[in-house]
Amino acid sequence: MFDIGFTELLLIGVVALLVIGPERLPETIRTAAMWLKRIRRGFNEIKQEVQQELHNDAILQDLRKTGEQLKNEANTIGQDVQKSTAALSSPARDASGSTAAHETPATQSPAEKPAE
Repeated sequence: MFDIGFTELLLIGVVALLVIGPERLPETIRTAAMWLKRIRRGFNEIKQEVQQELHNDAILQDLRKTGEQLKNEANTIGQDVQKSTAALSSPARDASGSTAAHETPATQSPAEKPAE
């Protein structure tokens, strides 16, 4: 973590023993360990929150992409339906309103009129 070797830890221990004294050293070590645990726990909680936010952001981006894809597909399907309905309605107009498909006897030429 801090790249402290064994000799450095031993030197810190000897200095702490001389400064604090042998009777208060165990209590000081316990207090320091408790504060170190609290600091580590705090950093871990912050780390988890950041990871959760990044995960949520990734999920939101995936949802946005999926939503855009669905919109594009819905637009494509809507255009296909409109083309299909236009194609279905145009032959119906030709069949009902076209003079080429259904000529009336009055508009037929004399050669095409049936003999009476």
